[in-house]
Amino acid sequence: MICLFRLILARLILLKFCYDQVVALDNFNIYGPGLNPEFNLHVRYFFIKVLNISKPGTNITKNYFQIKFYEDANNEPISIRQEILDRHDGVFIIRFKIYKSYQNLLISIKDPNGNHLDKSPYHLKGYISPDNCECIENDVERWYESLQCNQTYPQIDKDLEKFSRSKLDMNKLGKTIINKYNQKYSQAFCNYVIKNNQVYRKCYGEHIGFNTFSDNIFNSLVRKVKIPDVEFFMNLGDWPLNEKSQNILLPIISWCGSTDSNDMILPTYDLTESTLEMMGRQSLDIMTVFENSLPDWNEKINRTFWRGRDSRRERLDLIDMSRENPDLIDAGLTNLFFFREPEHIKKYGQLYHRTSFFDFFKYKYQINMDGTVAAYRFPYLISGNSLVLKQESKFYEHFYRDLKPYEHYVPFKKDLSDLKEKIEWVMSNDEKVRKIAVNAQNYAKEYLMPNHIFCYHVKFFMAYSKLLVSKVVIRDEMERVTQPNSINCVCDKQSQKNDKAEL
Repeated sequence: MICLFRLILARLILLKFCYDQVVALDNFNIYGPGLNPEFNLHVRYFFIKVLNISKPGTNITKNYFQIKFYEDANNEPISIRQEILDRHDGVFIIRFKIYKSYQNLLISIKDPNGNHLDKSPYHLKGYISPDNCECIENDVERWYESLQCNQTYPQIDKDLEKFSRSKLDMNKLGKTIINKYNQKYSQAFCNYVIKNNQVYRKCYGEHIGFNTFSDNIFNSLVRKVKIPDVEFFMNLGDWPLNEKSQNILLPIISWCGSTDSNDMILPTYDLTESTLEMMGRQSLDIMTVFENSLPDWNEKINRTFWRGRDSRRERLDLIDMSRENPDLIDAGLTNLFFFREPEHIKKYGQLYHRTSFFDFFKYKYQINMDGTVAAYRFPYLISGNSLVLKQESKFYEHFYRDLKPYEHYVPFKKDLSDLKEKIEWVMSNDEKVRKIAVNAQNYAKEYLMPNHIFCYHVKFFMAYSKLLVSKVVIRDEMERVTQPNSINCVCDKQSQKNDKAEL
């Protein structure tokens, strides 16, 4: 009898939960690129925005949404891996990953009572295929539209501007680059050719393992869209190669740029790999940071936080400052690798255990300092809901040009001479700096998402190809970078070109 009573009580509680959460059906706006069948990325995603909920006590959570996938006229739902992520701003990200081709996919989005939300169900007409399939869009403008690319990316224009007059003869420049930088124990780079949408390369140097990252993104690109024939050199190391002091302008692509080098840049291997491995090997990506940026601003610890290794002197200086000002800064080393002298081991050898990146956001303020080059954690830091204080630096990533001090972050001097003053300022201007943190996160929500990482690469190669004056040929000793096995693939581009998703 007691068990029966508990069962009835549990069901009543569940019904009350559903009743409390049910809101007007027009209070939802469902949108995003993943509702377009031509949006062909490793992970597809769209958004559910909750609008104008004024009912007291209403708290929409991930469990509210009942999402199912169907193929064509099949009445039985199909099993597709999906995740619902809460951005904690009234918007939920729904992302899903497919492992075979489907025809006329239907996405049903309902509330707990079984009512369709917004314009659900959504019909993705034609075939959609997994990432390993070579379903190539020959019309790059159509591809831009499906990915919602920007018209332009300022860093691309800046990088290529310096080469616009000289043009690029890779027959001559390639020999110069190889002769100058082919130093086995100090440099590592690859000479790439993309021809007929196939990737070829020859690598130079001893430590060339990072070519895996560049191979992965280039192969992913050519499976999706027609890339013009191009030849280029990809730096696999941390530091930009072509310093301005060398007095020679050479077309080299790096993951990190600097004000004293000529290197062109692409999104870092870290950001690109986290994009390619979403819902896979990577647990840290831009979207998961949105969900795990907790707690809310007013519940955060009112101190500045930093963890990292000893990859430059200023990081040790930060540890000193933290010890002198523990009420302002919680900073700790997790590895002592570069400064191994006895006096440094004695002073800084007490290391901290690694902290989960998501736990960084328990603190209201984050410090971003250079490592060997730009700290590649920066895009993830601004994706959180803490304020970022950023060290002034000559190094930059592909998106830094978009950001402005005191609008997206608070700057401090390279030598940390004004860092204490800046921390005291942010602690005394809570509303101002909260707005700065919101601006930074809003930037990440728009421009650090997977579509823009892919857009940036393609826009770069389209612009770069126009500077080449030499014929693109597959060089001696180049090897083809093989694609993954294309299984369960059907590419029906024609059916997709004639049918738009019902957005």
